[in-house]
Amino acid sequence: QTPELIRGVNLGGLFVLEPWITPSLFEEWVQVQNSTAVDEWGYCAALGKAECQTRLNRHWGSWVREEDIATLASLHINTLRIPIGYWALAPNNAEPYVQGQVPYLKRVLGWASQYRMRVILDLHGAPGSQNGFDNSGRRGDINWTKRPDDIQRTLDALAALARIANEHPSVVGVQALNEPANWGVPKATIIRFYVQAYNTIKAIAPQVAVVFHDAFLPAAEWGDVVPANLTDSILDTHIYHVFVDDVIRLNGDQHVAKACSDGQTIGNFNQRTRTICGEFSLANTDCARWLNGFQKGARWDGTLPGSKAVAEGATCHNQENMDAWSDKKRAFMKRFAMSQLQAYEKGTGWIFWNFKTESADAWNYIKLAQNGIISTPSVGRSFSVCAS
Repeated sequence: QTPELIRGVNLGGLFVLEPWITPSLFEEWVQVQNSTAVDEWGYCAALGKAECQTRLNRHWGSWVREEDIATLASLHINTLRIPIGYWALAPNNAEPYVQGQVPYLKRVLGWASQYRMRVILDLHGAPGSQNGFDNSGRRGDINWTKRPDDIQRTLDALAALARIANEHPSVVGVQALNEPANWGVPKATIIRFYVQAYNTIKAIAPQVAVVFHDAFLPAAEWGDVVPANLTDSILDTHIYHVFVDDVIRLNGDQHVAKACSDGQTIGNFNQRTRTICGEFSLANTDCARWLNGFQKGARWDGTLPGSKAVAEGATCHNQENMDAWSDKKRAFMKRFAMSQLQAYEKGTGWIFWNFKTESADAWNYIKLAQNGIISTPSVGRSFSVCAS
């Protein structure tokens, strides 16, 4: 009996703020030059704890609603990956972050059970930041593992997630850490931490799989990242087409070919260790407002400092507005979607980023699916873009 393929979405922008997912939360700092409110740390620091608590309680109560989960279930989604930061689970009062996320998390887990969905709890931010991205909670330097208690605090957060998993049978996986950056943390340190994370999670919740991100290492090194003796593990690789110059410059056919080729890589490693694409989208431009960081521009049109527009006259105008997409762009998006889903199903499955967004349509699963751009097949139907 092969377990059902993972066909999932991320509930991003809920417990870890990202300005590009919910720009409305950051709008008040748009005119502030060099604003420090660029991530959740800066957001709470700018507002102060009391006001941050008020606003985030309102946000946690409204960004993911039961109707979203019901809609996703009706669109054949069977898995939710839920990002959450260490500060929700192992807080330090000296930091600007606020708490209170866990009751809202448990509410979502209740809905997941109700709609028969599986859940991966994903530790998305570690103390000091494991990658320097705003989605770690704090944009800037990579300081995770530089202080003596960073690893222990990360393990404490994972222990808290494992205890939550024990209360909620919908939880089938816990992710040790999202996107640790191998250019900021030595590979050996990441692997050592992964073994500790595995032991910590399995000691509390032996029934859940432990998910490991590939740390942006090439497939040839995936075997190092997940030692073979860590049974019941899942390797998670994230595939985006917009953050590297030579990929964002590909034409439509080349984007599809890359997706198909990534599927081969995933399928190969999946024979050793279950492998998923835990984040991807339909974006072929980085034009979503603030995708590269609050107040930052895009590579596509050359407005990101240090970048050069992909082509003469390339514009971000309407790139993320589905209503303005031409028939040609819509046809490409459908093929791009199908090629990616087909490719990642050569492994153990896929989890789209994101379930919804305020304005970035190529990243909004619900909107893409409701408009026929993505059609998630019911079980048993296959795609036919990539050569099998």
